[in-house]
Amino acid sequence: MHIQKLKYKDGMAELSIADWQIDAGQHWGIFSSQSQCSALIVQLLSGELEPNSGDVSDRVSRIACVSLLHQQRLLEEEIAKDETDFQDSIDYGSTVEQLILNMGCTQAELEEVIEKTDLGELRQRPFRQLSTGETRRAMLARALVTKPQLLILDEPYTGLDTAHRLALSQLLNVCAEQMQLIVITSREDELPTCISHVALFDHHSLTQTMTLEEWHNHPIKQHIKKLSQQKSGGVFELLESYHEQKQLLDPLIDMQNVKVEYLDGVIFKDFTWQAKIGQHWQIRGPNGCGKSTLLGLIMGDHPQCYSNDISVLGMKRGSGESIWDIKKQIGIVSSALHLQYRVNCSALDVLLSGFFDSIGLYEKPSKKQIQLAQQWLKVLEMSEFEKIGFKSLDYGQQRLLLIGRALIKQPALLVLDEPYQGLDYINRKLVFFVLNRIAKTNMSQLLYVTHYAEDALEAIDHFIDFEPVAEGHQLVIS
Repeated sequence: MHIQKLKYKDGMAELSIADWQIDAGQHWGIFSSQSQCSALIVQLLSGELEPNSGDVSDRVSRIACVSLLHQQRLLEEEIAKDETDFQDSIDYGSTVEQLILNMGCTQAELEEVIEKTDLGELRQRPFRQLSTGETRRAMLARALVTKPQLLILDEPYTGLDTAHRLALSQLLNVCAEQMQLIVITSREDELPTCISHVALFDHHSLTQTMTLEEWHNHPIKQHIKKLSQQKSGGVFELLESYHEQKQLLDPLIDMQNVKVEYLDGVIFKDFTWQAKIGQHWQIRGPNGCGKSTLLGLIMGDHPQCYSNDISVLGMKRGSGESIWDIKKQIGIVSSALHLQYRVNCSALDVLLSGFFDSIGLYEKPSKKQIQLAQQWLKVLEMSEFEKIGFKSLDYGQQRLLLIGRALIKQPALLVLDEPYQGLDYINRKLVFFVLNRIAKTNMSQLLYVTHYAEDALEAIDHFIDFEPVAEGHQLVIS
């Protein structure tokens, strides 16, 4: 593939590539400091978007993509087909197996790809019930059965636990013998060994191409890390400027002998735990073990929270409390919330909705709240998007806004379920530095989920680990 004098611009989205030769036998890693650039690269290389000018020649005919954008689209299609209102049971949608077969593969090809992507135990699981990491593996399986000549992967490791990240690298190294790979990542060391070249995008342009060896020694990695640290200072100064000390009841969370069970088995049981004031907790465990389920019990979003002995912020679940009384003191960032945020309000209104815990903005904000939201847009370097609709933004930009939405009200409890998903390098480091300072100063109490050891916050020294047992998982506190 040869790209020459390419220019694309649509609203706030733009990309330019002066000259980029992608030869047969080469496998490319792409590192971009801005997430919107990554999304455009996927769409332009795959032919989903056509450039305003320039030329993309020698593009192969069979191209498959795995990206957060395509994942979001599939989830929305599944939600649109939901027929729960017209039948006696809940419609959870298509199973993993059905979605793979929909790509036109044979039964033998289905069995092969299910084994390759470790989906054997999940093949009959509805797609909408998968964890983030499980969803990524299902998307990869759908792409592989199309037998692409070129496979484009945008943040393929996102949401995967350590074991599945290793397995994915091994699988991609095998795939590289049969197809060409382009892997886009915001983590500088997250590339399979088959990658031979790296393309570096800065702002809206391709700035450099180099060999993998040259990339390992590139000075830009330290430069943008320092830039993120500087930006985090501005965010934290804004938080400090209107911080008020809250009077909280201790413990913040109290769970006694909690059990979660479905028809197909126990997720966990006999879990007793308290999160006390001044403690920050990281929840660890493999994909699908029940981490998001535990957070759902705390948030009140899981139906079994009312059949268990759970108190949050001094209010016992099922005792007649308003769910909004609790939620107004909690900020949350998660893939589930990102999916639920399907309204197309402006970027400013997304931030303002954090004051009201709503999906979209339905109450009139005060002048002070509007000014504060505008200050947040400024420190997040998103002022230019103030009036731009949420759905018009790149996935990473949406995620950054949702993080701002959670932080803007300075909640007593901050629930972060893989918060960095979709963020580019600069903003991932920015959020990392901010969260660590919030925890160190006890500005909010953190419940934190991440699969990356490098993302562990030094201010967190309390842990819940999901360990497999005969029935589901045992939750170990340390």
